[in-house]
Amino acid sequence: MNITEYMQQELQTLKEHSNLRRLPQLTHEGRTVVADGRRMLNLSSNDYLGLAADRQLREEFLQTLTPDTFLPTSSSSRLLTGNFGIYEELETELATLFGTETALVLNSGYHANMGILPAVSDTQTLILADKLVHASIIDGIRLSTARSIRFRHNDLLQLERLLEQHHAAYRQLIIVTESIFSMDGDQADLKALVRLKKRYSNVLLYVDEAHAFGVRGPRGLGCAEETGCIRDIDFLVGTFGKAAASAGAYIACCRTIREYLVNRMRTLIFTTALPPTSIAWTLFIVRKLAGMQNRREHLARIGRTLREALQAKGYGCPSASHIVPLIIGPSADTVLCAELLQRHGFYALPVRPPTVPEGTSRIRFSLTADIREDEIGELIPLIPLKEEKNTNAIRF
Repeated sequence: MNITEYMQQELQTLKEHSNLRRLPQLTHEGRTVVADGRRMLNLSSNDYLGLAADRQLREEFLQTLTPDTFLPTSSSSRLLTGNFGIYEELETELATLFGTETALVLNSGYHANMGILPAVSDTQTLILADKLVHASIIDGIRLSTARSIRFRHNDLLQLERLLEQHHAAYRQLIIVTESIFSMDGDQADLKALVRLKKRYSNVLLYVDEAHAFGVRGPRGLGCAEETGCIRDIDFLVGTFGKAAASAGAYIACCRTIREYLVNRMRTLIFTTALPPTSIAWTLFIVRKLAGMQNRREHLARIGRTLREALQAKGYGCPSASHIVPLIIGPSADTVLCAELLQRHGFYALPVRPPTVPEGTSRIRFSLTADIREDEIGELIPLIPLKEEKNTNAIRF
């Protein structure tokens, strides 16, 4: 069997298990999308504050540009000729907001998570990562020379035992977690993680705020701000591609870590930097985040409403955020449920293995601040009762 025949066989297996993916053909119209001739409210976007669909914001930003300042490419890595002043302006703004010594802007959350851990770890490092961290973190761990152990999701007792067992055998240990987890929408206990870290002088804490930046905290800086833990987190990572409606990522950290990353982080050193105009848009948005508390409060309300509705219908809902999973189980049933919702005007997508474990396929409702409460009210009756579904008394 040659390679293409093998690939075709694997694709057929995915199709038979309702796990075959295809790139969707969409037309975006503000907070709605058009697919297959049907206009639907977008419930699958990471535009958590609704800024990407905000035409007024774009018009305001465009007024700041001229042919001289509209720079659509950096044409180089930052270590060569691509380090425009706007990068350092954004990094200074971030460091000021977070109250850290410095910050470093990176090309994407994937670049950040795939590049930081290999750069700062070695064979004398033990990485202790939550079982449900994002694929980009897993890839970063795999690329490193460190030993790694994945502890059970949010199981601080197991983490405590691992720290006690291994802290003397390694030069450094790095605890790695997300603050809000991307598939379950639940949260890590950052205060408890900080307390565990502080027991040992050689333990560092890495927190990915991809789904919290812009959304949580009084100024939108994330769960670390909300819990007062910013200065106790050694690697505070976040992205601009979600609530900030832009592209790229950041790490807020001390000067030594920043300088070390600039010298050792392959995903920074060996890539063309983001376009300066993209960085300027990010800075424009970041400066407005503190004034968007009304959007954050509305997002929290509709998230709570949907979570409570799923629980009332018999679903276990681990979420504590704007990411609300409807965990159905079999992939085929999940696809049917998504099709039902789409027929009624809600663009909700199935999430299936290998993104989530077998038997936990789900509809991942990714809520944004421009979704109205009455629209959540229209969505809820479409969701079947869990006990009806388990007895096959409902048909999608």
